[in-house]
Amino acid sequence: MIKHALFVRLEAKPGKEQAVADFLRAGLELTNREAGTPVWFALKLSATTFGVFDAFASEEDRQAHLHGSMAAALMARVEELLLQPPSIEALDVLAMKNQLA
Repeated sequence: MIKHALFVRLEAKPGKEQAVADFLRAGLELTNREAGTPVWFALKLSATTFGVFDAFASEEDRQAHLHGSMAAALMARVEELLLQPPSIEALDVLAMKNQLA
């Protein structure tokens, strides 16, 4: 059962919007390797604001993701791509529907 989540907000530097979008698209491959990250979305919230929503069954899985390869890749490129470090919010999942079209 999915109980834990993260929402990460990313503000792209001017001129780096496409690079942030491309980085997030490529991040799917990294998160696909994480058995403890069953839910992961890369989002475009506005022309310069991006986000990631991911969800986990346990706090241990959430912490593993925060210390995993996707997080490390993002933190290595913060100064290049983002106006400021990512805003990371830990969330509790109250209810979830997962029905593929």
